Amino acid sequence: MSSSLPAVYVLVLAVILGSAGWVSTRKGPNQTLIRTSILLTLACCYLMWMVTYLAQVHPLERPRVPVVAE
Repeated sequence: MSSSLPAVYVLVLAVILGSAGWVSTRKGPNQTLIRTSILLTLACCYLMWMVTYLAQVHPLERPRVPVVAE
């Protein structure tokens, strides 16, 4: 069975990218807006990927195999 460890690895990657976006934003009147947009985009992308990945790794229901009567 597959592990949930890639979700942690991608979270670390998203945090590193968010930190890089935070530091590299230029000073100006829109600095807060740009930082918020970068962090919100990374958070939403990570959550969507994580939910999709974990739903495939640990499904709520098992696949049903049809019973063939012979």
